[in-house]
Amino acid sequence: MKILYGVVGEGMGHAMRSSVILERLTAMGHEIRIVGSGRAAEWLAKNYPDQVTEITGLTMVYEDNVVKKLKTALGNLKAAVGIPDNLRAYLTMAREYSPDVVISDFESWTYAFARGQGVPVISVDNMQIIHRAEHPDDVLEGDQGSFLLAKSLVKAKLPTANAYLVTTFFYPPLRKDRTTLHPPILRKIILDAKPRAKMDNHVLVYQSGTSHGALEEALARVPAEFRIYGLRRDLTVPTTEGNLTFCPFSEKGFIEDLATSRAVISGGGFTLMGEAIYLGKPILSVPLVGQFEQVLNANYLQKLGYGERAVEVTSSGVKSFLDKMPWYQERLAGFKHDQNEGFFATLEQAMESAVREGALPG
Repeated sequence: MKILYGVVGEGMGHAMRSSVILERLTAMGHEIRIVGSGRAAEWLAKNYPDQVTEITGLTMVYEDNVVKKLKTALGNLKAAVGIPDNLRAYLTMAREYSPDVVISDFESWTYAFARGQGVPVISVDNMQIIHRAEHPDDVLEGDQGSFLLAKSLVKAKLPTANAYLVTTFFYPPLRKDRTTLHPPILRKIILDAKPRAKMDNHVLVYQSGTSHGALEEALARVPAEFRIYGLRRDLTVPTTEGNLTFCPFSEKGFIEDLATSRAVISGGGFTLMGEAIYLGKPILSVPLVGQFEQVLNANYLQKLGYGERAVEVTSSGVKSFLDKMPWYQERLAGFKHDQNEGFFATLEQAMESAVREGALPG
């Protein structure tokens, strides 16, 4: 089957999930072309150098754990100069490649291509759960306005797909048909990782922004060891200051520190949250202000007892969180994962069905 696969460029979670799916589809013998933007396109091109078309996509600017709306708008205004290049890429793709199906991980260019060329579409992401499921009041409490806005944006992103495969660690009732829920898609290196930790082991901290207010000061006052990734990106070797060790990013080192940690402090991003839950690590989640998807993840995390949501990292909050480790670990022990097999079985069926059915009207 000929597949056009789209990956949104904001954040790396979409690219990491897509890499697992692309590897499986390639092994099955499918012919694949990939479209993406930003870091996602660059990262995927390393493994698929002759198959990736890079386009200009939207980005988000955040500082001190807050989405900066004006800077984001101005940055995306500058990105508008890439529109002619995107149009040329569309015309080139239309001449050179005729896919049987488009798979989009929250990516709009491939969706527009599918609609324009009359090709069926399959949506694969964690975002559609915002629109396609019912969420209880206790999860949305205090966030109703943000929820309604996010719901309308997600609804408009990929309407009228033939199937929606949604990855998630929480399972609310569905309100839309053509939708299935699946555990997070995990990389082999995570599936093979052996979680091991003692109650006095380190806490893994991941901060994807370049600043986080008084994070370092707060952690320095907690009697625990913290291994911090993401804050000092110029490091080439780990640097220890008191109870804080700042680590340069390395996939192997990060996953080893994740597997041996007793807990995780991070934002509300879905990928790390799914990996930590699979490995049985309680999470203190500080979602980005202004990004409802992260807020929703953190709210469900707390509801399920896999960890808790915080507005900011404080020494008292971290101490309280670490005191509750046994209860969180007991709740996490009930999480089930099927090693991605249910997702791939559903995806194969969805692809075959979409090709038979063709593009949906609308």
